[in-house]
Amino acid sequence: MSSLATPTAFDTRRKFVRVTGERPNGFVEFDFAVGEPDLAVEMILTREAFAEFCECNAVEMLEPQGEPDSTEKTDWDWRLADATRTRFR
Repeated sequence: MSSLATPTAFDTRRKFVRVTGERPNGFVEFDFAVGEPDLAVEMILTREAFAEFCECNAVEMLEPQGEPDSTEKTDWDWRLADATRTRFR
């Protein structure tokens, strides 16, 4: 018998959305996850398309996440959306 803990069920019927921002031009930035809210992809849609996407997928809305404590930031504390505000050489 294995000493590993039994994994919890991964329910692909559960879908999650966390709004991460709204742009002045009418686009909604959000994270979308299936089965596990902590494993998400970043997406962006118009407000109308976002509302339709949420309805079609019967998503569970998640609370927005606060900014990470600046004293604990690491190289992993970034989002793809951050690249639009960063100048690369």
